[in-house]
Amino acid sequence: MSADKISRLDRRSFLAAGVAGAVALPAFGAFAQDGSTEFEAPVRNNFSSFRMLDWQNYFDNTRNGAILVDITSRALHFWSEDQSVYRLYPTSVPLTEDLTRKGRTEVVQKVENPTWRPTASMKARHPEWPDEVPGGSPENPLGVRALYLSWTYYRIHGTHDTRKIGRRSSSGCVGLYNEHILELFGYARVGTQVLLI
Repeated sequence: MSADKISRLDRRSFLAAGVAGAVALPAFGAFAQDGSTEFEAPVRNNFSSFRMLDWQNYFDNTRNGAILVDITSRALHFWSEDQSVYRLYPTSVPLTEDLTRKGRTEVVQKVENPTWRPTASMKARHPEWPDEVPGGSPENPLGVRALYLSWTYYRIHGTHDTRKIGRRSSSGCVGLYNEHILELFGYARVGTQVLLI
């Protein structure tokens, strides 16, 4: 077989494998109101329950916007106050049920490049962790933005460790890809309603 023929076969095999891989891995991203995708980020866990929802099943209104976090499907839904914007993002969720808090809260502060400080219980479990990681550091578990909730220590934040998204991997917070928290940070306001179910 000639080298030219082998080269064409190798390219075909490579392309076929790439197409098969792309079909096998579903891609999810931020959905516009009409259901189109603005950009896509692969998620491999729990994709069967990652679906669009209607805000009216969870909120009386969308005043100041509304965020629904579904711990089971590991998804965050956002609706703007006028309902012209709907976004659906894959998330990380708490490692265990005892770290998970459910119920209604709200965004009380928006922070760019937040500083991370482990709680006393985190330090007890991981004494080797630093007392503080400055904002902007690639080691900072809060990523590039954070929405602080009215519950002490609970945040919706970005992450530099993209392996965590779609998994039970946090100590109580809800994590998003940095690209997604940047977008959500732009939409959410202080006073945005939040419901964790």
